[in-house]
Amino acid sequence: MRASEYLSAQGVFSAQVEGYKVRESQLSLSDAIEEAIQNQGVLVAEAGTGIGKTFAYLVPAINSGKKVIISTGTKHLQDQLFFNDIPRVLKVLDVPIKTALLKGRANYLCLHRLQIAPHLGFISQVTQTQLRDIGQWASTSVAGDIAELSAIEEDAPVWPMVTSTADNCLGSECHHYNDCFIVRARKKALEADLLVINHHLLLADMSLREEGFAELLPGADAFVIDEAHQLHEVASRYFGDTLSSRQLVLLARDSIAEQVNDAPDMSEIRECAEHLEKVTLDMRLVLGDSGVKQAWAAIKYKPALVKCLSELISALSELSAVLEVAAERSRALDQCYQRCLILSERAELFKSDNELAEASNAVLWYETYSKSFMLHSTPIEVSDLLKKYTNNFSAAWIFTSATLQVDKKFNHFSSALGLDEFASGCWQSPFDYQQQSLLYLPEGLPEPSDYSYTHALLEKMLPVLKASHGGAFLLFTSYRAMNEAKEFLQDKLDCLILIQGDLPKHQLLARFREVGDAVLLGTSSFWEGVDVRGRALSCVMIDKLPFASPGDPVMQARIDAIKNNGGQPFMEYQVPRAVIALNQGVGRLIRDVDDHGVVVIGDPRLSSKAYGRVFKNGLPPMPITTQVKDVEKFFQTKSTELHDEPETASA
Repeated sequence: MRASEYLSAQGVFSAQVEGYKVRESQLSLSDAIEEAIQNQGVLVAEAGTGIGKTFAYLVPAINSGKKVIISTGTKHLQDQLFFNDIPRVLKVLDVPIKTALLKGRANYLCLHRLQIAPHLGFISQVTQTQLRDIGQWASTSVAGDIAELSAIEEDAPVWPMVTSTADNCLGSECHHYNDCFIVRARKKALEADLLVINHHLLLADMSLREEGFAELLPGADAFVIDEAHQLHEVASRYFGDTLSSRQLVLLARDSIAEQVNDAPDMSEIRECAEHLEKVTLDMRLVLGDSGVKQAWAAIKYKPALVKCLSELISALSELSAVLEVAAERSRALDQCYQRCLILSERAELFKSDNELAEASNAVLWYETYSKSFMLHSTPIEVSDLLKKYTNNFSAAWIFTSATLQVDKKFNHFSSALGLDEFASGCWQSPFDYQQQSLLYLPEGLPEPSDYSYTHALLEKMLPVLKASHGGAFLLFTSYRAMNEAKEFLQDKLDCLILIQGDLPKHQLLARFREVGDAVLLGTSSFWEGVDVRGRALSCVMIDKLPFASPGDPVMQARIDAIKNNGGQPFMEYQVPRAVIALNQGVGRLIRDVDDHGVVVIGDPRLSSKAYGRVFKNGLPPMPITTQVKDVEKFFQTKSTELHDEPETASA
């Protein structure tokens, strides 16, 4: 039986799943994925919003009898897939297969780290309380996934203290090895027929293969890469090297904690570690203002920085010397020694006279935060690495997302991932955008670079927000514009205004859904991966075409590389990236067959510039207007329809 037959009107899903709706595009997509899995092919599949691509790949994956690894863009999507979608499909298909969920090691409690955490320097009262809570939870948890302990925020400072990294994991020499949550998770992963991971873990496996170490992930017959449009950027970050103040401070504090446990007579370890932490803090001061992201070349000859970097390298050298002597005392001290060597090597990259760094296919850059910093070496191009990885497997590769095409072509996506021979297709959304939506392009706005632009756009938005009765996402390309909108709208709307940063993202979205007529102001993190269905969201505004900041050092390095090769970076790189980002933002609006709403794109370049056509080609087939009266009429008509018709449950 073909995959589509299970999902058809005569199939088991129609018979067993209440409210299930057959989608022709889903049937066709599932057959294409099934064929790719059977023939070990490469398929690039753009699946429009609402197709049900998750079921479209789960059905053939589960029925294939092969070992399949599914990689998602985020941990949230991993959990959604593993705890909700897969159990639903397995129940319908009634197929006895083993499934497993595997996350990166930072998502699992480390029992050794929990044991030494009280010795990691000054600990606040809040952190002490959290450590007690974690200890109690650890005694009952089966998986050790820190997401289980939702009472502690995801970004709480306590988590790095009680989770491990590849650098500080003690491996089989750890006293807690037999009870290790990561070891258990990986064992289940090895035994699973269907394994759910995320892109970071997929790339970690690739990185270890490149270095010749053991594999993190088992071999598979097929890989399904969901949210595949994110893979290139994740790879760009992952295959680089980073030297951060957090890494340095953790090394210093871990060295002290392990010295207390295993080398109490070697006080020089503490002295060198404390000196390293002090020099790290000095380095942050020398780097200047917070919120800076800049090429290293712009500051690398600054005398104070040259001096401080030299002191940092010396401090690492001094610590490594004493750790080398202590390394034989315990596996933990040996790990500290190895980490020290790695961080020393990374620090050397940033010396002003390092010719190897200049000659490498990487850009050196840095970023600063209020109390920390990160120095990065990022590869300018990763397609060769990704190509080598995919070619290493005799396996099927399915890349899928709602946004893979640019100007009706897959060239941008395929070249970024180094794909040469592949099948491709675009499976259109089943939503009726002609009836469910409207695209409003307000006229008379100044150029986006004009200082008055945001204010002028918000003036145009006021009648739209009043017509929609709130229920809106206002998405901005900068924090400055978002904060300006906050000030402008506070006393002009009767509805609740929610601002990114005031609460954690999941709490903001929960509040937005609960209120039903709120206005949420957000930046890039709300442009994708956010699903709000029903009347709570009926308007999405995008302030500008989402071109990446020209000051981004990695972006600039890639632009220069394309120029040097005789290409046109604007049309070959900058526009395609912005097109995909815009499509993701627009995709927040219509999430179900019963949804309706208006998309507002303020940027006049969509109509005034020749490249605006490329952006428009990527948008859903929505009716377009430049008149606010059409927007008001649209909402009035939909409001009347909703009052005249009984509300139906979405499938």
